[in-house]
Amino acid sequence: MKKLIILLLGLFVSLNLFSQFNFGPKAGYSTSRLSTDIEDIKESIRHNLQVGAFIRVGKKLYFQPEIYYATSGGSIEFKSTGLEETIKLQSIGVPLLVGYKLLNIKVFNFRIFAGPAANFIVNKSTDIDGFFDEDNFKDISWGIDIGTGLDIFFLTLDFRYEFGLNNLYIPTDSEYSGKMNSNLFIISLGFKLL
Repeated sequence: MKKLIILLLGLFVSLNLFSQFNFGPKAGYSTSRLSTDIEDIKESIRHNLQVGAFIRVGKKLYFQPEIYYATSGGSIEFKSTGLEETIKLQSIGVPLLVGYKLLNIKVFNFRIFAGPAANFIVNKSTDIDGFFDEDNFKDISWGIDIGTGLDIFFLTLDFRYEFGLNNLYIPTDSEYSGKMNSNLFIISLGFKLL
């Protein structure tokens, strides 16, 4: 972890010395799904919103940390009973993205990017008592984001997919034990203030 922090700081400093700097607000729409390997469960997507800010440092190669408030979760149907449960997660997301501008014209550019993301879950809720207990959900969700983006003048539009890496749910009994992670598709629009 210490090596990763040193590497990111070194990248940030070197990009800052020879680069341009942008920051601004961004808002987006996402679909999330809690993927699981529990046989009795069928997953469905949930529609969500997010709002936050970004910083971008670099010319052709750039570093883009973000912070945003987001909702996520998913709907789960128990095949054996037909009952459906909605799980809602509210989190503070912090992706650390490294990107490359494939096409870099003064008023337009096309980018690709990837990087790790940490989602600090600040609120958890379920609409059915007795199945998934909110206390058994972890407080952090780790992911890897990959995506593409367009910049036109002061607007920045991103399309990304976040692959959930860690098991979010640790049950107290074995009835619904298995792996559950959060996967998201995100579309966001940002405004470069600088």
